[in-house]
Amino acid sequence: QKYIPPRESWTPADQGVYGQKDIFRIPDEKVKELQFNAIKYQFKNHYENNRIYRGFCKEKNVTIDDIKTHDDLYKIPLLPGDFFKDYPPDRDFATWLGNIVSVDLPTIKIKGKNPSFDDVIESFNSAGMRVCYSSGTSGRHTFIPRDLRTYNFAEYTLAKAAVTMLYPLYEYDLSGYLLMPNPFKTYVFAGRGAEIFFDAVRDVQAAIDRKINTEIIRSSMVGRQGLKGKLTSVFMMKMYKNMVKKIVQWIETNEKEKNHKIALIGAPWILYMVMQKLEQEGKSFDFADRGGVITAGGWKIHEDKRISVAEFREMVTKTLGIKPEHCLDVYGMVEGNGWMIHCPEGHYLHVPSSYYFPMVLDEEFNPKGYGEYGRFAFLDGSTHSYPGFIISGDRVKLLKRCPVCDRPGPVLEPEVTREKGQEMRGCAEEVRRMISLDLGK
Repeated sequence: QKYIPPRESWTPADQGVYGQKDIFRIPDEKVKELQFNAIKYQFKNHYENNRIYRGFCKEKNVTIDDIKTHDDLYKIPLLPGDFFKDYPPDRDFATWLGNIVSVDLPTIKIKGKNPSFDDVIESFNSAGMRVCYSSGTSGRHTFIPRDLRTYNFAEYTLAKAAVTMLYPLYEYDLSGYLLMPNPFKTYVFAGRGAEIFFDAVRDVQAAIDRKINTEIIRSSMVGRQGLKGKLTSVFMMKMYKNMVKKIVQWIETNEKEKNHKIALIGAPWILYMVMQKLEQEGKSFDFADRGGVITAGGWKIHEDKRISVAEFREMVTKTLGIKPEHCLDVYGMVEGNGWMIHCPEGHYLHVPSSYYFPMVLDEEFNPKGYGEYGRFAFLDGSTHSYPGFIISGDRVKLLKRCPVCDRPGPVLEPEVTREKGQEMRGCAEEVRRMISLDLGK
């Protein structure tokens, strides 16, 4: 009831998710209809209610009347991901946020003459919005203004994707560890986006249980200079060691409860460090039938080391005894509500096509066919509060079908990388930068 709106108020996107038992097993013809209806509905919403996006569409000579069939979805103008980084400083930041939304804003009161980004975000969110952000290596944030309906959709679809692929391992009474910041103490999407984890299972602990704001993230992504930076680094290193110690203790405690299930969800590099510590101490566990891992990007372990998804799964099985089919990865981004998740059988990233239309573009931003690498783009029919029609900076390969399992619909190859010239970013990268420092020392 907290996440699902009343049925009488459902939009086509709501029907595509809340009205479906398994969003990854909808027949092709039905999913195509759901997808088209959701995206056309949302395009009409943004065209009519978002002055900036409407002007962009007029420049491209595209109107609502041009979207008549499923093939016309390719005509919908795509915004570059950097659009959500093109914000002014100081108090004008609040005006920028207010101008890019497609919904009526609540009354927002911002205190002070020179409010910080965090002051503005807190003011918007206190009024009922959910402004979250991510960051790249430049320290330039990506701000996305979700209204509560759009935010709840993001939360619910993430949980539904995870539960669907892990079922029947999932149950409410398991114990969970969030390998991310506490969602109630940050608006970093990497942490905040996992808020539903605390509703989906009975007992959850967070690896980073302190307030994280834009300044901490910015300084961690661009490096630390001077005395303040060095003091921050010392503090972060101490926090990292305590974090790993607590997670190890949690695993040991739950291992003794032989019939109890566990789930570790979040940044893979945090779990990698935990498993590395366990290997150093000669410890291993057997959670074969009662343990699951869901990671969310961030396969860069150190500044000079990246681990593959397959290597990580092997380490999870060897150290924790968790089966490969219970170690899945999620691919998503702050700009959208589309959560692509591994299937247990083949670990391909399945697309939630009932409301989300994936595309692969060439260097000229024209659509490419299946089976070719290119730049990932998408049309998201669930984003009520902003135009979720985005060109990302990620390099992917889109397949028409999963080569391993029998689920219908397109999938992405398991490994997603960045396009050349695009800064490193992702759900876990900013958190890794914030804490990891030079862990090789």
